[in-house]
Amino acid sequence: MELVAGSYEQVLFGFTVHRGPARSGHQETWTPVADFTHHGHTASLSAMASNSRYVVTGSKDETIHIYDMKRKVEHGALVHHTGTVTCLKFYGSRHLISGAEDGLICVWDAKKWECLKIMKAHRGHVTSLSIHPSGKLALSVGTDKTLRTWNLVEGRSAFIKNIKQNAHIVEWSPSGQKYIVVVLNKVDVYHLDTASVSGTITNGKRVSAVTFLSDSVLAVAGDEEVVRFFDCDSLMCLCEFRAHENRVKDMVSFKVPDHHVLVTASNDGFIKMWTLTRDKKDPPSLLCEVNTGARLTCLAVWLDRATEEKASLPPVAEPCPDQPKTIKKESSVTVEEETSEPNSEKSDVTDSKQPTKGKSPATAKKRKMANVSEKKRKKKM
Repeated sequence: MELVAGSYEQVLFGFTVHRGPARSGHQETWTPVADFTHHGHTASLSAMASNSRYVVTGSKDETIHIYDMKRKVEHGALVHHTGTVTCLKFYGSRHLISGAEDGLICVWDAKKWECLKIMKAHRGHVTSLSIHPSGKLALSVGTDKTLRTWNLVEGRSAFIKNIKQNAHIVEWSPSGQKYIVVVLNKVDVYHLDTASVSGTITNGKRVSAVTFLSDSVLAVAGDEEVVRFFDCDSLMCLCEFRAHENRVKDMVSFKVPDHHVLVTASNDGFIKMWTLTRDKKDPPSLLCEVNTGARLTCLAVWLDRATEEKASLPPVAEPCPDQPKTIKKESSVTVEEETSEPNSEKSDVTDSKQPTKGKSPATAKKRKMANVSEKKRKKKM
């Protein structure tokens, strides 16, 4: 497990989280340990996303950088956009979708890192996008005061809805039955079957980050130190707690055995991990925290879940070669070959095998031909 955060200072921070066994009468210990810092961008970082292999970062320098988290190396950069990269979303291990201030949405092959489709999404900036759990639809909002639905199968716009103001966040619920659109300090809840607002959640200050904790519970952070949990059906605040000393910039939630975890990042430089209660009505407990000393802007959590992601892919989708394939082979060299990494590794393996497989049959054949020639020569004499 790795916490990865970007900052205004252009630096990317990585922390490995170690889970220790629970002592008698105490809860399990979580310890973040500094893993890396990287200064790859030339402007502040603005967006991040992760899948089971990679973390990608977007920046005001108009580039997207790719980091291979298993090898802990920078994998390259994508330079198609001509504006600040505002949003990045992975779907499974095969596709990445990016949006930027140039009004474009790009669909990338996360296997070959090629741009598969470019869509002119908004007349202004693309401010946020979200992919439906099925992978067939996406939503985007922009500074042209529109909410757009995208058919990702055909790569075209499916529906356009005019909204009164510029929205800056859009997010699907885990089931895909509802979605939320954020305008300033208001969160409009939409139901998919009606495509209309079923209710509005009002936060104290401008909303800076949201994440669904379940299909009906939404975590909301604003330009303040407090995080609130809201029920999307009753629109009531379930609980609130002081998470940081400055405004919360990003949040990520995920589940691991025995824990439902919320991670928060703030301008105060801290990344904090919280364990949630079952009904979400009580404030969460702090698992661990780490101070980066920088003004954080975006956050991602990398979990090595290759096997789980491949199991959840539709049957028609092929497993991404970037992940180790589940082939029953004993040799560790063969397993390395099955992970599609740079060709140098594959050629090394191939070269090491050629001398043993290639020379001995050829040598035996030459000896046999030499013996036959020798016998013929002796008969003539």
